[in-house]
Amino acid sequence: MSINVSELMIFAGRSTRELAQRVCTYLDCGPGQAKIETFPDGEIIVKLGEDVRGRDCYIILSTCEPVNDNLMELLVFIDCLRRASAGRITCVIPYFGYARQDRKDEGRVPITAKLVANLITAAGAQRVLALDLHAAQIQGFFDIPVDHLSATPVFVDYFTKHRSELGDLCLVSPDVGNVKVAEGMANLLGGELAIINKRRLSGSMVTTGNLIGNVANKTVLMFDDMISTAGTVVEAAKLVMEKGAKDVIAAATHPVLVGPAVDRLLASPISRVVVCNTIPFAQRCSPLKGKLVELCVGSLLGQAIHRIHNNQSVSALFKFTAGTKR
Repeated sequence: MSINVSELMIFAGRSTRELAQRVCTYLDCGPGQAKIETFPDGEIIVKLGEDVRGRDCYIILSTCEPVNDNLMELLVFIDCLRRASAGRITCVIPYFGYARQDRKDEGRVPITAKLVANLITAAGAQRVLALDLHAAQIQGFFDIPVDHLSATPVFVDYFTKHRSELGDLCLVSPDVGNVKVAEGMANLLGGELAIINKRRLSGSMVTTGNLIGNVANKTVLMFDDMISTAGTVVEAAKLVMEKGAKDVIAAATHPVLVGPAVDRLLASPISRVVVCNTIPFAQRCSPLKGKLVELCVGSLLGQAIHRIHNNQSVSALFKFTAGTKR
């Protein structure tokens, strides 16, 4: 796909340089030149290596671990482009950190997802392109346009190619909030639907309850927006195996995989973990090499950027998806 590079520029944050290169390859353009450094005291500085005056600029940066460093890098990058007179600044955030703090679920706690939205807007961003936000209402936290994409087309393409080896399939939602996505995937892949209700005990501990549906002698495919400490997905996998499932595959857009996640997944009955490259994980997840499958969202983000740049509708990318988590 050819793009007028005199008008459009793609910049990469340090957390997503490889993904940004995939996007540039899809768009048939080179990445914008920028130097990002951290001073000895931890301060971040961004210096552009070329003129951006009047150009349509896109910053691809996941606010993943270390979350605060990447978030600050994004804000500094936005400010740098704004002060260099960029024509339009769009933040492409494959993984949006702090998304789980999206409401007051108890007294005297912040809504940090809204705070981050305010910071990005105040820094000078004019548009946001995000992928599988943890909660759909985060779109409304921004006072600028937000394009909220679903990664399900990438998963559907992968599992369609492997459909014959999956056999009798059952899509299982590991929590009630993800039922819509699981139902959509069941319709797209041709499978039954089951639901697990869970109760969170702490930030890293969950307990599973009842299974609604039949998984006996079926290949179970579990979808979620992220795998963090893997507590939810591992407990759900144990439950469906107890109910007679013959195999369990876990799929999630964002491989956060922190704390005991790798050890839990290794010891679990899950045979395959399918994730996207929204977060780099090569070194920390090397023990999972036999189980882990990484899919690329570069072409999906590239299509969206192409449409935004050419003032075309992004809604066409919402068709034939399983939707997003509520």
